[in-house]
Parts: sequence; C-alpha cells; structure tokens
Amino acid sequence: MIILDGNSLTLEDVARVARREETDVRISEEAKEKIARSRQLVEEWVERGEIIYGITTGFGEFANVTIPQGELRQLQQNLLRSHAAGVGEPLAPEVVRALLLLRANALAKGCSGIRLVAIEQLLKFLAADILPVIPSRGSVGSSGDLAPLAHLALALTGEGFVTIPETTHSPHGTHTSHRTQTSSLEALVKANILPLVLEAKEGLALINGTQMMSAIGCLALHRAKQLADIADIAGAMSFEALRATDTAFDPRIHAARPHKGQQFVAARMLRLIEGSEIRQSHRANDPRVQDAYSIRCIPQVHGAVRDTIEFAERTLTIEINSATDNPLIIPDSENPRLSKAGAGGGLLAGAHLEGGNFHGEPIAFSLDFLAIALSELASISERRTERLVNGALSNGLPRFLTNHGGLNSGYMLAQYTAAALVSENKVLAHPASVDSIPTSANMEDHNSMGSISALKLQSVVKNVETVLAIELLCAAQGIDFLAPLAPGRGSGKAHELVRKRVPHLDEDRNVSEDIAKVIELTQGDRFINALKV
Repeated sequence: MIILDGNSLTLEDVARVARREETDVRISEEAKEKIARSRQLVEEWVERGEIIYGITTGFGEFANVTIPQGELRQLQQNLLRSHAAGVGEPLAPEVVRALLLLRANALAKGCSGIRLVAIEQLLKFLAADILPVIPSRGSVGSSGDLAPLAHLALALTGEGFVTIPETTHSPHGTHTSHRTQTSSLEALVKANILPLVLEAKEGLALINGTQMMSAIGCLALHRAKQLADIADIAGAMSFEALRATDTAFDPRIHAARPHKGQQFVAARMLRLIEGSEIRQSHRANDPRVQDAYSIRCIPQVHGAVRDTIEFAERTLTIEINSATDNPLIIPDSENPRLSKAGAGGGLLAGAHLEGGNFHGEPIAFSLDFLAIALSELASISERRTERLVNGALSNGLPRFLTNHGGLNSGYMLAQYTAAALVSENKVLAHPASVDSIPTSANMEDHNSMGSISALKLQSVVKNVETVLAIELLCAAQGIDFLAPLAPGRGSGKAHELVRKRVPHLDEDRNVSEDIAKVIELTQGDRFINALKV
C-alpha cells in the first residue's frame, strides 16, 4: 500500500505504481483533514461572493471577468473542455498511471481547495486501471501542463476517452492482455464509478501543475539510474576485451579529485574486474603506458553522469511532493478547526495566494541536464564499441569481431547504429528550457517548455539503452576471442548472462535481433541485481 500525504512520495513509489506493481493507493488521515480545511475556505469565500482568481473569475486574460455563483460549475467544466487542446501520440500507460498518482499526491498536500471526492476519483481510475487518453503535445510547461492535465481531468467527469485493460481468450486456451480505447463515460459505467461533478476551483486545481513533465521525468530518471549501472558493467567488459590497464582506477587518483560519482565508479570498476585472468596475463609486460580516454576516463565520465542523476533526483523528489497549482489555499495553521459559516463558530481563517508554483523551470532544467548527461554516457560507450570493432584499435581482436572477415561483416553495422543514435542524442540534448514563447495574450509571457524537455529525455533514454546493449554485445564477442583466459568476477558474470541470450557470432546473422535480446536482458533490475558488486 502507498499512502499519499503530499510530502513523502518517492521515485520508487512512482515506478511501482506506473508498472502496476502496486495498485493500493490511499490518502492519509492527516491529509484528509488538510484537504477539508482548505476546501471549507473555498466554500466560505464563494458563499460571501469574494472575487478570487479562477474561483469566481475567468482564467488567464479573462481574470477580470467575474462569474455569477450559479455558473461556477459550468466555469470549471468549460475550463477542462477548452484546455483539452493536446495533439500528437498519446502518453504511454506507464506515464499516465504516474501522472494520476502525482496529481493526487500534489492535491493531497491540502493547499488546493479541492474536495476529497475529487482526489479520490483520481485514485479510483488508478485502481481500476482506467487511463485517460492524453495527447503528448500541447504543453508549454509554465501554467502547468495545462493541455495534458485537462485531458486527464475531463475523463474524470465522464467526457473524453480512456483506455481500459482487456483480455482476449483464444480457442487454444491462451490469454492475451491488451488495452482498448473507449469513451470515459462508458468505462465509468462499466466500472460502477460515478462521473465527477466539478465544484468551484476544482477544474483549475486539477489542471494547474507540472505532473506530466514530472511523471515522464520520474520514469526516465528511474531508468537512468539503471543505465548508469549498466554502463559500468559494459565498460568493465570492454576493458577486459581490449586488455586495458587498471591503473586509471587506482583510488589514490580519485582521492585527489574527490567527486562522489567519480570515486564510486572507480571503486566499482575495480570490483567488476576483480580476479580477471585477462588482466593478470599482461600486467607484467604491458607496453602501453595508458589507455584511450573512453577506458581511462570511465570514472570521470560515468561518475559525472551519476552526480547529475543525483541532482535530478533531488529536484524531482521535491517537485512530486509539492503543491503546484494557483491560487494556493492556505488555512491559518494556528486556527485549524473546521467550522461552518453561520453555525456560531465563526469563519475559518486563511488566505488565497496567487503565485507561480506551476512554472516548470526547476523540472525543465533538471531534465535538460539529465538528457545532456545521458547523451555523454552513450557517447563514451560508442567510442568503446568503435575500439572493439576497429582492428587498428582493438589490441589484437579480429576486425569487426569476426574470424571470417570479407565473407562476413561481423558487428560492423552495430557500431553504425550506435553512432547514429549518439548523433541523434546530440540534437535531442539541446535544452528546451532556453526557449520561451508567450501565451495567453502575454499574461503568460515566460514559459519553461519543460514538457518538451521531458519528451526529449524519453527519446534519449531509449537511445542510450540501445547504445549500451550494442557495447555489451560487442564486448562479449571480444571476450570470447581471449578464451581460455577468464574475465573478472563481475565482468565474467555479465559475459555469461549475455551469452545465455545471444550465442557467439560465428557467421553473419540478423544483428538487430541480437541487439533486441540484449536490450530485453537489461530491462528492469534483474541484470543489475545479478551483478551487485
């Protein structure tokens, strides 16, 4: 069970819910009290006819238009309809689950003036795996992810479209799980869930926030942490295949420049190659003083990537436990009692604060930085792959890692693919956060473009996992040629795992299938956990 209180959600929680490893999500009792207090303030202000942005007024440029009390429900529903203007391919189911969770947690903080029933509607969708169809393009990332969140919120009210899980049963007794698109209303009827009827402030509270960019960022970051481990393993295997020297990993070097990630990677490389017969075979008579940067500087480059991941994790952890809508509804902390206007207890004290917590700049910066760092993880990996396949650089390995060159091309084109993806990453690593186009008649005159940072990062992550898979594939082939000498404890285990999926390349075959098998091997934590050194 995951308990939401607006303060303690972790990246691991997000990943578990996104992968549907955890389906029981509830709101803490303390959070329910905070939600009730902020909601009571909204209801009292509406009853008194106060003029408050987005509650009794229009939105954006229309903030100067006062809305009659009898039209406040329509105001909130119209907001969702008008802002559901997204385009492009829908967000993946994992991202939508993460988005539902993050929106619920932000609202559970008790600063949004929304009813508990509205937040629980998000959790009902999550529990039933009813996932709003959310187009991926349309957010500029500064008044929150307005368009994507509007598509999400609209589905809560029975409008728009969702996907639901379906299982197909074949005559042969096999079962195939897939998702089917349907109208939200039809899905709600089927799941016995009532459509949400919005009250004052609730449409605005549901769509003002950074949850789309944060959802994508959390899942990309979770995979980035795995890729950092995989990169070390791939680097250790290439170290073995290229018969490199381990002097560059000496802890005294890294004590002289004590970056946390650098020191960690240097120590890990030594553990991965510990006991290597390959390294021992040329330790005494190695004519090379030092290796190329792609081997020698693994601690410095991989370590800097880890430090960047740590920075992004700190930022995202704060963000997913923050209130990011506007205005924020803050009850008086010294007067936390609940009361009802006219019931003899007086009015609940508090404030509505118009600000800009929806601006995605912190997330945009961190996701742009993470894309840059991961691009470098792929870049240095591709350089090691080049050394493995290039007979002039591989320290005696067969050209393109085949004994029958000419008739066979070996892994020649695998390096092409890695090079293409690294080049693509160079374009994707251009920061979206340095751009801004004004919106809402220049009321929103500086936008973060954080959603674009997030979408680019998604692509970078996929490219990096492929580049690392190619290195693992080529390094395993290179180690084969050094038998009967055995690699180290960790690098040897990695070699064994790759070989269980992909046999040695004796003659040419479909290399794409080899790459796909290694990518599959490195999905999740199984591969990494088998090499916990």
